[in-house]
Amino acid sequence: MKLTKKILLFFLVVLVIAQFFGPEKNEGKLTSIDAFYAETNPPADVKQILEVACIDCHSDVTKYPWYNNITPVNYWLASHVNDGKKHFNLSNWEANSIKRKDHKFEELIKMVEDKEMPLDSYTWTHTDAKLTEAQIKAVVDWAKLVRVTYGLMPQPE
Repeated sequence: MKLTKKILLFFLVVLVIAQFFGPEKNEGKLTSIDAFYAETNPPADVKQILEVACIDCHSDVTKYPWYNNITPVNYWLASHVNDGKKHFNLSNWEANSIKRKDHKFEELIKMVEDKEMPLDSYTWTHTDAKLTEAQIKAVVDWAKLVRVTYGLMPQPE
């Protein structure tokens, strides 16, 4: 056998063996974002946008696509979800201070207005998550209203 064939066979065997391993799925103890919805009260259209474009990476309720069963893709997806939750996790919303919640909404507004969220790598396979200008406006208007509400809440000293 030529060296190239041996190398390719080796990588094929490694790839097959790797399919039996994978990262832990994003199925934490908290499996709901009801507290977030109750506190921020998004209108129906914004709630639909959040469910299509945000919740998979920013909560403990990720709906995995079929290709998540393929290693190394599953590690790449796990990395994206973990990073998304690190920055903005809707599942543990009530654990945040008012100041932090307000700051997270400030970041949300900037990221959505600048079209940095949802990520291009997400919208490649979730085309319905690519936001229109009207959807961006709806999310931003709602987020600004939530920030006003947080600004009216008493702040601990």
